[in-house]
Amino acid sequence: MSVNQQTHTGPPYGQPQPGYQGYQQPAYGGQPLPGVPHAQYGAYNGPVPGYQQPVPPQGYFPSLGFPSKGSPVSLNSDTSLAPNFIGSVRAPSTSGTSLSSGHLGYSPFGQGDVQNGIPASTAPMQRPPTSQPFLPGSAPVPVSQTSTFQQYGPPPASVQQLSNHMAGMTIGSTSTSAPPPAGLGYGAPRPPTMPGPPLPGQTAAGPPTSQPNHVSSPPPPPSTLSGPHPGPPMSGLHGPPPPTHPPQPGYQMQQNGSFGQVRGPQPNYGGAYPGTPNYGSQPGPPPPPKRLDPDSIPSPQLNELPPQQKPRHRIDPDAIPSPIQVIEDDRSNRGSEPFVTGVRGQVPPLVTTNFLVKDQGNASPRYIRCTSYNIPCTSDMAKQSQVPLAAVIKPLATLPPDETLPYLVDHGESGPVRCNRCKAYMCPFMQFIEGGRRFQCCFCSCVTEVPPHYFQHLDHTGKRVDFYDRPELSLGSYEFLATVDYCKNNKFPSPPAFIFMIDVSYNAVKSGLVRLICEELKSLLDYLPREGNMEESAIRVGFVTYNKVLHFYNVKSSLAQPQMMVVSDVADMFVPLLDGFLVNVNESRTVIVSLLDQIPEMFADTRETETVFGPVIQAGLEALKAAECAGKLFIFHTSLPIAEAPGKLKNRDDKKLINTDKEKTLFQPQTSFYNNLAKDCVAQGCCVDLFLFPNQYLDVATLGIVTYQTGGSIYKYAYFQLETDQDRFLNDLRRDVQKEVGFDAVMRVRTSTGIRATDFFGAFYMSNTTDVEMAGLDCDKTITVEFKHDDKLSEDSGALLQCALLYTSCAGQRRLRIHNLSLNCCTQLADLYRNCETDTLINYLAKYAYRGVLNSPVKTVRDALINQCAQILACYRKNCASPSSAGQLILPECMKLLPVYLNCVLKSDVLQPGPEVTTDDRAYIRQLVTSMDVAETNVFFYPRLLPLTKADVDSDSLPAAIRNSEERLSKGDIYLLENGLNIFVWVGVNVQQGLIQNLFGVSSFSQISSTLNTLPVLENPFSKKVRSIVDMLQVQRSRYMKLIIVKQEDKLEMLFKHFLVEDKSLTGGASYVDFLCHMHKEIRQLLS
Repeated sequence: MSVNQQTHTGPPYGQPQPGYQGYQQPAYGGQPLPGVPHAQYGAYNGPVPGYQQPVPPQGYFPSLGFPSKGSPVSLNSDTSLAPNFIGSVRAPSTSGTSLSSGHLGYSPFGQGDVQNGIPASTAPMQRPPTSQPFLPGSAPVPVSQTSTFQQYGPPPASVQQLSNHMAGMTIGSTSTSAPPPAGLGYGAPRPPTMPGPPLPGQTAAGPPTSQPNHVSSPPPPPSTLSGPHPGPPMSGLHGPPPPTHPPQPGYQMQQNGSFGQVRGPQPNYGGAYPGTPNYGSQPGPPPPPKRLDPDSIPSPQLNELPPQQKPRHRIDPDAIPSPIQVIEDDRSNRGSEPFVTGVRGQVPPLVTTNFLVKDQGNASPRYIRCTSYNIPCTSDMAKQSQVPLAAVIKPLATLPPDETLPYLVDHGESGPVRCNRCKAYMCPFMQFIEGGRRFQCCFCSCVTEVPPHYFQHLDHTGKRVDFYDRPELSLGSYEFLATVDYCKNNKFPSPPAFIFMIDVSYNAVKSGLVRLICEELKSLLDYLPREGNMEESAIRVGFVTYNKVLHFYNVKSSLAQPQMMVVSDVADMFVPLLDGFLVNVNESRTVIVSLLDQIPEMFADTRETETVFGPVIQAGLEALKAAECAGKLFIFHTSLPIAEAPGKLKNRDDKKLINTDKEKTLFQPQTSFYNNLAKDCVAQGCCVDLFLFPNQYLDVATLGIVTYQTGGSIYKYAYFQLETDQDRFLNDLRRDVQKEVGFDAVMRVRTSTGIRATDFFGAFYMSNTTDVEMAGLDCDKTITVEFKHDDKLSEDSGALLQCALLYTSCAGQRRLRIHNLSLNCCTQLADLYRNCETDTLINYLAKYAYRGVLNSPVKTVRDALINQCAQILACYRKNCASPSSAGQLILPECMKLLPVYLNCVLKSDVLQPGPEVTTDDRAYIRQLVTSMDVAETNVFFYPRLLPLTKADVDSDSLPAAIRNSEERLSKGDIYLLENGLNIFVWVGVNVQQGLIQNLFGVSSFSQISSTLNTLPVLENPFSKKVRSIVDMLQVQRSRYMKLIIVKQEDKLEMLFKHFLVEDKSLTGGASYVDFLCHMHKEIRQLLS
């Protein structure tokens, strides 16, 4: 699953809990949870089998062009690393995170056994140990701790030392900081544009066909990168050996930034690093402080001398933090236990881990993930660390089948119980006082009378006796049935409507698209979303076709044949019929089927090539207004709307603007018409989903505005061809029509005193500073919220968030969905750094950067990202890490993947496009990423690479993933790479003939067709296994991924290599190793 499943967490509530009466809940409360030991966390503290230290490979790796094996090296100071690094990112994994501080039970009001709500964790929770030492040795860290849990000692450092190569090296101390060569702009100039290889699915000649959405195919690399390069031999990296020795007295081995019992030597660690000088068992004293020159870190630039002429030294890629290792560690440590949400401030397992969630008072991480679960008590401390405090909220997230959906609570005509002052909804953190007659608000401390119908006595601990019978008192997520006061114009809403609006211009008809859509709709209309037990959907449907004019259809059930009405005055759009336009599918089925049969025939001979677009949305909006309901428009559109009409656009595509100050205009709409239209749509609850089929520039930045601001989705199929793209389009359409969606939605996030929501990212509209308005919100969309301090927080009471979403269900029921989350607060920076979630942090940073390109030059945005991350890591180094030589790069355990993921974001098509990435692709990706959840950004920026030839055909499991680098690929194997939008199957030139026969049904490598878009169905175990892997991945993603077959050394391989994000990219983006060196230099500059 792409969503997290199963994880371990703190003990259940302090006392045995009676099961819920009133709703069935397996293992909720009463029974102790299987596998969660009550007091001690079993598997978490014991010795952990470590990993074999990777042995530095002998020989050379062509892809990175520096010799391996290491030795003190003197570096030329001209290899300064300009910030021209930057790449396609995926959301990070957070390894270490120990949760909570050892405070008394959480209570915002005084001490308490009198407390409702969720006990603070009295024992620091931990991300379990294990993740590979960063380099030759995780230095043990001072923190006196006995083997029982207790308050943290002085802020320790999870020290992952990239003892570097970067400066345990002999460095000429005379060199001054050399600025990057002038004229570089940002990063190296692009290699001369070569004629781009044909797009996927396209033969070398002929018109372009089907470009994978947003995928760029970089030009062939300079030939100089091909072979090994001479260079002096290097001996091993400097630094302490791996921890084979017992910890020093009073020190504790620290892994993952969490503290468990002091452990002895870890089994399975290799001995001293091969080739390392013989260090004693302890790191030696640091050398006398010597001013290290940050510019002397190796920093390859594409525009420097050819690699042969410059001896360069290479850091072993196996010695730097591996995303794959961190993901695997988290799976093995946290995938087997349920994640019980009863403890404040617990860091959940990574999004890549499959785990089960048990809601005991905090919302599931499937609904809310935070950048940190322990937030600074003061704004000064937050500013010092530069760690953004943000939550990625997915209010209608789909849950796996073994988790319970939020319960629906009906309080009758009086509606939900709320705080009188701040209007927060009743939740587990509210404190009942005076025998249960009043409650004190956990957000603003105001005291409110309990309504008579809601009164209940308290037990001896101060909890209400009906605590377990009421979801809003014991669960983190639940729903309230809304009363008429929560409805527009104080009347209950009608069920929503879906309107299908089909472009019938020449391109759409000729490509077979119109016929395909009409055929699919005949069956798809049986699958409209419906409430749990309803026999049929309450949603009504309507149909419009258009080119330069609009055609409305009357499909009233009493008609023998559908009737068409044409509106040619597009400047003043109106709906020519009311009765018979929006109908119940079952009642009007025969008329609808007749219409869908006739549409392709009616327009079969059309010569009309021009289209309108603005009036199409206006027509849908007017129809919903007339019917007094909310709804969704499904618009299928093929070309730039150049016909005379409101919202007419011109072709303004201009590649020359890239890397100039005017580049931002490419992301901005070319007219304000669509912004105003979006505002009207939101007011009516009219959500717009857009399916685009362009053969040339379409101006996604402008056409997508209404979709974006109404909470809709955009799908793009460039150079659409029936045979290669119909599966992907039909799967996307089916899922889009069937998925859960709330209409006319308003979301507000309330926080306890001390922080407040200040900034929001996602697909929505805001008319004020607090309410996020969405005409539609589906189960895939997230809203990212940033928080800032407006007062001090206290470690005792922590911080609370409550997300309240008011929406209309697909049956027309008005509901409130509530998600609550409690976080810890800290006065020590070490506690902040120990409880961060890198994947969520990257999700936030990518969205922040992608919004930044609307108003600032791309170079400014990239520099700001690098600078912020350098500050985050420098603050850790300065305040939390134990003293060590400036030559060591020290990263917090749970942020050790920040550099690799950040580099991926920087190299992404939005921030660093290759010459073949279109303006529309960039606008499309920018909008897509803005509402992605953490699991989606994670795989989008750091794709998943699986060796298919290593798959076990007899098991259901996936083969173990490998790192995204060309040097990890073997010519004799077949690999699959997925990023949430595309699946590549890469076939090496030396793959055994038998495997080729089994997978592709042809007898040799040369016969494999790279135009295949599905794998042939063959009756053999390997074919079945690979197809089942592809199907499993498709199910996990919100969009159907395009399958692209890539043969080694074929034209398409350049496209594939674009996604090997640990390597240097052809657009000038740095390799992971180089970027790590660059970040280290930036951190040292900040510290000096």
